[in-house]
Amino acid sequence: MVLLTLTPAAKSAVELYNQLPGEKDHVSTSDPSLSEPTIGAPVSHAQLIQVARCLRETDIPNKNDFRLDALLKGANIYVPPPNPKPQPTAEYTALMARLRREEENIAYQRMINPTTSIPEPARINKEDEDDEMTFTDVNRQLALIINVLVSIIACSVAIWIAARHWSVPQRMALSMFGSGTVAIAEVAIYMGYIRRIKEAKQVEGKKVETKQVMDTWVIEKKDPKKEHELRQRKGGKHR
Repeated sequence: MVLLTLTPAAKSAVELYNQLPGEKDHVSTSDPSLSEPTIGAPVSHAQLIQVARCLRETDIPNKNDFRLDALLKGANIYVPPPNPKPQPTAEYTALMARLRREEENIAYQRMINPTTSIPEPARINKEDEDDEMTFTDVNRQLALIINVLVSIIACSVAIWIAARHWSVPQRMALSMFGSGTVAIAEVAIYMGYIRRIKEAKQVEGKKVETKQVMDTWVIEKKDPKKEHELRQRKGGKHR
């Protein structure tokens, strides 16, 4: 239901309507109360019609001032005020207080223990080297797996073709035995390779890095005689 705002003329009409003797007919129970009219209060269109009709049937002077068109002049659609915000619960208040204390503690720790947000060049280089080494290791592992699979399949096919005059169970057993032998050999070779790499890294890590000057050069050579004369000239000027 659309409600209208009570204008000053409508407020005066409602006050006169409330002073009339007799029982007032209520248009609807859902309509707002007119017992204490105020400017801007909500009022329905049916209530204004009833007020205008009742005042027109009385003997009050200036009935034309309380016609329906006069009561509706300047009225606007009533917009109810927004509902009040619900009060926070005790649990919510305690949670916000705890979070606020934690945030203040973190800010205080950052203030007394400042940390630079600029990454160090050495750290950047170290991270790049680690990423590059990881990518290289992954590629090496994939290549190794592919090589082992290709070797096993090729060995099985070769044994199967070479033993074509044998029966199928014998050819199958011989192919499986040959492929298993190749797989064991590949794994043994790879483990030996990994062990040697670890040993080489340990040996390199124990070595002490030494630096040696290979060559030197002078960017701008000065003549000692001219420099001595220049000092004498400066000394004479100061005197």
